[in-house]
This record gives sequence, structure tokens and C-alpha cells, in this order.
Amino acid sequence: MARHKSDRNYKIDFKNKRVLVMGLGLHGGGVGAVRFLAKQGALVTVTDLRTKKVLQPSLEKLKDLQGIAYVLGKHRENDVLKSDLIVKNPGVPPTSPYLALARKHKIPVTTDMGIFFRECPGTIIGITGTRGKSTTAWLIGKFLQTKYRRVFLGGNIRKSVLEFLPELKLNDLIVLELSSFQLQDLSLDRVSPPVAVLTNFMRDHLNWHRSMAEYRAAKSVIFKFQKPEDYLFANFDDPQVRAMIRKAHSHVVLPRLAPQYTLVVDEHLGAHYRSSVGLAIAVARHFRVKPDNILAVLKKFRGLEGRQERLPSVQGAHVINDTTATIPDAAIAALMRVHAQKKPNERIILIAGGSDKKLIFDDFAKVILRYADELVLLPGNATEKIKKNLQKMQTKNKEKNALPVHDAKTMHDACTKALNLARKGDWILLSPGATSFGLFMNEFDRGDQFVKEIKNLSK
Repeated sequence: MARHKSDRNYKIDFKNKRVLVMGLGLHGGGVGAVRFLAKQGALVTVTDLRTKKVLQPSLEKLKDLQGIAYVLGKHRENDVLKSDLIVKNPGVPPTSPYLALARKHKIPVTTDMGIFFRECPGTIIGITGTRGKSTTAWLIGKFLQTKYRRVFLGGNIRKSVLEFLPELKLNDLIVLELSSFQLQDLSLDRVSPPVAVLTNFMRDHLNWHRSMAEYRAAKSVIFKFQKPEDYLFANFDDPQVRAMIRKAHSHVVLPRLAPQYTLVVDEHLGAHYRSSVGLAIAVARHFRVKPDNILAVLKKFRGLEGRQERLPSVQGAHVINDTTATIPDAAIAALMRVHAQKKPNERIILIAGGSDKKLIFDDFAKVILRYADELVLLPGNATEKIKKNLQKMQTKNKEKNALPVHDAKTMHDACTKALNLARKGDWILLSPGATSFGLFMNEFDRGDQFVKEIKNLSK
């Protein structure tokens, strides 16, 4: 079986190199990068715009390391100028003046993922897309593990890939979920995975990317630097994807879910996962995983945490944690699936809203009006957009019975309101359709708080 090796692999000698880690962060990536670099003998300086108090969870994980210099609450030009290499966190925008200063003085800039791509001895399978990439990556990993002993899963999962880089070997398979931020940074190193997967492309992250064109360009890095012998698996049913992959010069595979898997996927995950599962199966078959092994994994899989995750019932009400629905399209899919599952006399209490990423909420408002019976809104500028759309549509349609809307200041407040509204058999659905900035550290923290509050309130 071809392993799709890259000729870009080489070892960087970090010993006694002055390396600036720009952005420690709170999601684990910065911590992993610092630990890796320190073990390689680099002279590490860490800078971050956040304070020591805010970064304490990350600093606690590094307290055993000696000789790390920390500059917190700011970045400094001097730290950039005295560096031999800068390793930037994906959260540092490419427009940062400190990165411009580094480029001016020809100081190389990379990321933990850039280092990983250049030093990884195994075969990298990279997955991206606006939605479905986590599920696709997880399934690919599980499918491959039924045939291969050494399969690793990493990427956009709240820890640095550098944490397991030292243990990788030549024939290992590494499945990486890659965000648009990480891919945009990988363009600095001009690398793409030899096996790439593109799940879909939707409007998202326009609070970061300056335009849809820039967002599309970032996602396209998944295949942009592939070689003719490499492979790209893409979602044929997405017209945006079909347009994007016209520029690919690797082997392009456009799979669809085979009939023998469809019923299992629809029952366990929902029909909107067909394309993601079809892509995962195609990659598994490319690596010669048997269909029986694939089906066995699918029959046990009920979805990932925070992705239409079914929680234990509370006071006779069904509870769904869909915190990773950070765009309207994802929340629409969740609402429609719950509506299809519920009985006619059961109601949907939707917890939604949050921060805006310059997205459009018109369709989300339409689906809310059609399927939700009660709406609990978390604070944020996306919430204000949702409210305006709802008011506009109700006025236009001259709705006599307006949808009840309840404002919540915190997750505790939102869960309390939802449980008070719910009757036996009703569905409480957290599917925000927006991001979590301000009120939560990230969407995973939002989901964790939801699970905790529901559990505490049910006692």
C-alpha cells in the first residue's frame, strides 16, 4: 500500500536556538509547543497579550519546566528581533505588526503544525471543512485502527501535535483535523497533507477572515501544495467544494455513501452526516480497511461529544447538547433532526444565540419560527441579529401567536428557564448557531457548563 510520503521531511536542530512562542493560549496548543521546544534544547520565550491571571491554567501545566522566559500582557519588538525562529499560535492574526516586523528582518515564522508537517515521519491524513471535520477525522481514525496498530489522531483538538511527534515512526498513520486558521498558517510553510479530505464549505469565521475569498483560500491549502501522486477526497454534493477543487492537481476522489451504510448513519447520526461518513469510509477503503470492520465501527458510533449529543433525560424531558453548532446551518440541522424525532405533542425548547462571526441569520430565524416552541437566548451580538430577524418575520407574516422568547444572562439562567418551561416529553436543545466569545472560553466550555448546569438542576 502506498504511504504517500512527502519529500519535505527534515529535522530542525532547535538546540540553543532562540525561539519565540507568540501566544500561549488556553486551548493546549501553546503548552504543547513550549514543552516540545524546551525538550529539544531551545531557548524559549513566551509572549501573550493576556495576563498571568487569565493564562494561569496553561502556566500551571508548564511549572515543571526551567528556563522559560514569560512576557505576559503584551508582545515586544525586542523579543521578536532577538529570535532565531517564531512559532505563532493560530490565534495570532496574520496581520499582526510583530509578524510584519519578523518578515522585514527575515526572521522565519512557523507554527506547531508547520513544524509537525516538516518533521513527521509518518503519513498525514488531513481533514478540513466548515462542518463535519471532527466526526470525519474521528471515524477515519477508528476505521484505520481496525487494520493498523499505530494510528494517531490530532490537530484542532485542544492540544499540540508536537506532544506526540517524538514518538512517531515511519509507517505510522496520523489523522489531523485542521481549521482554517491552521491551514492559513501552513501556507507559510507551503505544505499540504498527502491525503486530504474536504467535507464542505459554508459561510463562517468572517470575524477573522477578511472575506469569503480569504476564508476559501485558507481552506484550499488542504490540497493547494499537494503533489500529483497525492490524494484529495472531497464532497461531491457541495457546489462550493466542486468549484474549489478545480484547482487541485492531485488524484481527486468524489465518494458517496454506499447504500449498505445509509440506514445506520441516518438512525445513529442523522442524514446530514451522510457526506462526512461517506468521505471517512472512502479514505478507509483507500487504506484497504475491510467493509465489515467499517460497518462494525458505525454500528457502535452515536456521535461525538457536543455534537447533537444525547444527555440523560431530566424531569422527563429529552436533553441535547449541540454546543459545537457555531454557525446557523449547524443549528438548523439540529432543529430539523429533533423535529423529525419528536412526537406531535412534544415541544422543542431551544437555547441559542451568542457572538456573531459576521454571519447571516435569516434562515435560522425562519427555522426557529417553524420548529421551536420556546426560545431561550444567551447574550451577544448574534442574539440581537436573531431577535431582529424574528421580529421582522413575525411582523411581515402577521403572526398572532408570537414565539415566546426568554433572555438569559448566564448558562445557569438559560438552563433554569429551559427546565421550568419543559414538560414531560419535551426536548431541551442547546444549539446556539453562534460562537461563544465573551461568556465562555470556547464552545467546549459552553457545552461543559450546559452539561454541568443541567445535571445540578436535576438533583
